[in-house]
Amino acid sequence: MQYDLIIKGAEVVSASDVSRADIGIQDGVIKALGLDLGDAARTLEAEGLYALPGGIDSHVHISQPSGPGIVMADDFESATRSAVFGGNTTIMPFCLAEDDQNLREAVDDYHEKASGNCHIDVSFHLIVNKVDSQTLGQHLPALLEAGHSSFKVFMTYPGMRLSDREILDVMAVAKRHCAMVMVHAENEDAIDFLRDEAEMVGDIAPYHHATTRPVPVEREATHRAISLAEIAGVPLTIVHVSNGEALDEIRRARLRGVRVHAETCPQYLTLTAQDLDRTGFEGAKYVCSPPPRDEANQAACWAGLEQGEFELYSSDHCPFVFDSNSGKKVEGSERSFRHIPNGIPGVETRLPILFSEGVVKGRISLSQFAALTATNHAKLYGLYPAKGTLAVGSDADITLWDPAYQTTIRQSDLHHGSDYTPWEGFGITGWPITTLSRGQVIVENRQLVNKDCHGKHLARSLPGLPD
Repeated sequence: MQYDLIIKGAEVVSASDVSRADIGIQDGVIKALGLDLGDAARTLEAEGLYALPGGIDSHVHISQPSGPGIVMADDFESATRSAVFGGNTTIMPFCLAEDDQNLREAVDDYHEKASGNCHIDVSFHLIVNKVDSQTLGQHLPALLEAGHSSFKVFMTYPGMRLSDREILDVMAVAKRHCAMVMVHAENEDAIDFLRDEAEMVGDIAPYHHATTRPVPVEREATHRAISLAEIAGVPLTIVHVSNGEALDEIRRARLRGVRVHAETCPQYLTLTAQDLDRTGFEGAKYVCSPPPRDEANQAACWAGLEQGEFELYSSDHCPFVFDSNSGKKVEGSERSFRHIPNGIPGVETRLPILFSEGVVKGRISLSQFAALTATNHAKLYGLYPAKGTLAVGSDADITLWDPAYQTTIRQSDLHHGSDYTPWEGFGITGWPITTLSRGQVIVENRQLVNKDCHGKHLARSLPGLPD
């Protein structure tokens, strides 16, 4: 046979156009796009479906150290299974060192956790939370050169945050090695002040996680992160932007010629702070950082997507079990919001939410959807053109979408390790029904048909710049 597999009759979507074509796949790679491609060992009929690049979720947290007594709800097997059901073919988790580890040991540990346990491909970002001569002079440079070409720094969380000087020192390493710096931009000192003020007057419910991390906390840190990047002379990515004022800082920086990239997430498009203001402890299900805002900031984030100001749309999947003393109900969390583990599950629902709310409702085009969910991630983080596009020579990472499929998000239908979804009862039009990873059909008609964990870790080249 000429091909291992032909996908027939789909509307093939790229970041630049949409065209009807058959897709010929051989040895895990797209070998042809066109009509009447000839024979194949197997044919998938895709009439009425969209063929989209497999989703790349470049912001997920899996099996990550999360504090005393706290355990993340997903390991690599459950996270990648959930991801592929949601139309993803690559995810990019963050590698965080335990207290007694150096960065190189942490990376080795993550490779061991992932090896043989991934349904789809993975590639690690680093987290730099220790600034010492060994980290800056040895481990970080060696890991960057070995293909872990991006890392994240935090401006919040005790034990994670770096000072401005430490961020500059880390950015200097990034500049020497052409790495991409990602920044979680929130001002920890301001948050700490507001938490203390809230607790003094008895404002301890989950809702006050949102009131003590207001927009100015993120806006100021975004401005400061960009200023530090200007001083150091490096590009950077501001992750999980939640509001219009932070996006304004990014716009102004770009007008000055700063290379700054922006990411947003489904929680900032569809949830609000009022979701944290629920009876009893239910609001803890929505605790993440930055917190969801209000409808005006939802509109500002949608406008940023529509106008191309956000290049990246990720889930920030950070799952905990709600009804567990090793999850959201860890010791102390019901006495004060400050102890609630920060993070929500979302890797499986990321793409359907944007397709339904964005494409189906006419806010973004199919090509914008492909760019926001796959192509720009691959370009920015050094995976393109093997990943992120449907082109001859690219990996056959393909998701077939039924644009008319209607469903309601239910925890009972999802595959992550958490015991809830923040989008319970959320109506969806359009869903990924079949997903191929490197030419292998993993999910077909919403059923896991290939249970082998064939995913591998991807070393990455130097970051590129989305068109």
